[in-house]
Amino acid sequence: MADLDTGVDAADLTDDDLMREMSSLHRTRLDTLRHGSDAALANHLRRTAELETEYLTRYPGREVDPSRLRD
Repeated sequence: MADLDTGVDAADLTDDDLMREMSSLHRTRLDTLRHGSDAALANHLRRTAELETEYLTRYPGREVDPSRLRD
């Protein structure tokens, strides 16, 4: 169910919607960090964590690019 402050529950999103929502949040991240109110930043952080947690729940064996690994 949607809520104006929290959005649709991440578990209720389709895979395409989940990816779209995460892409949108990552696109607006720097602007929110630099110019958003404290409440906006807190909401952005909460929503990002919620969506990324759902992604990891759905894709626990996600493909990891070896070139992105560090010692």
